[in-house]
Amino acid sequence: MKKGYFGDFGGQFIPELLMPPLIELEEAMERILPSEEFKTRFANMLKENVGRPSTITYCPNMSKELGVELWLKREDLNHSGAHKINNTLGQGLLAKMMGKEVLLAETGAGMHGVATTVAAAMLGMKAVIYMGATDVVRQAPNVNRMRLMGAEIVAVESGTKTLKDAINEALRRWLADQENTHYCFGTAAGPHPFPKLVREFQQIISKEARQQFMDRNDGDLPDVVVACVGGGSNAIGMFHNFVPDESVKIVGVEAAGTGEPGCHDSAPLDHGTDGILHGMKTKLLQTKEGQILPSHSVAPGLDYPGVGPEHAHLQDIGRAEYVTVNDAQAINAFKMLSQREGIIPALESSHAVAYAIEHKEELQGKSVLVCLSGRGDKDLGILDEIL
Repeated sequence: MKKGYFGDFGGQFIPELLMPPLIELEEAMERILPSEEFKTRFANMLKENVGRPSTITYCPNMSKELGVELWLKREDLNHSGAHKINNTLGQGLLAKMMGKEVLLAETGAGMHGVATTVAAAMLGMKAVIYMGATDVVRQAPNVNRMRLMGAEIVAVESGTKTLKDAINEALRRWLADQENTHYCFGTAAGPHPFPKLVREFQQIISKEARQQFMDRNDGDLPDVVVACVGGGSNAIGMFHNFVPDESVKIVGVEAAGTGEPGCHDSAPLDHGTDGILHGMKTKLLQTKEGQILPSHSVAPGLDYPGVGPEHAHLQDIGRAEYVTVNDAQAINAFKMLSQREGIIPALESSHAVAYAIEHKEELQGKSVLVCLSGRGDKDLGILDEIL
């Protein structure tokens, strides 16, 4: 495998001016991540400040109703409410040990922005968060949290005013201030080494979940492992340690938008073609001429026209299957999990839960382990408008 690639996908398609900080980051990863100081400090932060290990939860009411053994990996119970903090604490500590003073981040749903701000506050650093202006409105509770914890929020008014545009502007900011700033990339995408770095911190999800499921099920593995896929960080974390287990079916769930013919969606693995965006070769929603198409999902964190290159590779080799769930199906799953089990999921995670509901006939009697990547209080405003 070529350096920085997952099969045919990945790489570093970036301006020459961005090579120095990426080289610096890769060298720091090789030097700092294996050190006892980093491993000890990071493990303590995950335990004391995040609350790891996160539990797995069996859903008896939905399991009975669906005829499926439904389990959840509860990343929603982490401090700050999502899986994102696994990555931001890791990158934040790495940046601190590199001598950086500022954590720069992009965010869509706001959970990565919140988690970056938490990490910056804990480590005595400054947080600068770029967020599409549309998402600033859609995710106002998270914007308020970030501001309360001291972050500088930059609302991006260009393009579709969503995650894609926030990434573009954050990269420009990084170009201008590389010496003191670390770009805390939020998903398992972007130029090498970010997909590898984010997976390194998120794979704790499947490391824990695999052992927890076996402990609860007499050593058996789940039949199916499911996660929602936008950029792909919670999914690659949930999948990584199950990839060698051939008996386990791996399913990623993309956002189909409204599901109507011709609608904008956020499903590059299902509907996209090979292309280059944000420093990587991957699957993209684009025209035949290579122009990036608008994306849409009711879940802001899935509203992205690309996907991490390792997901494109897993699809390419047939190890993971990627399917779509539309807005209405995700909202139905949101309501069903809330009402049957008293667990309010993020709209992003609701797409993964919806897979078990929509495919219940083919899943009869099987055990399905879903990554519940975040909690849904951030989405109540969106749901109030819709419902």
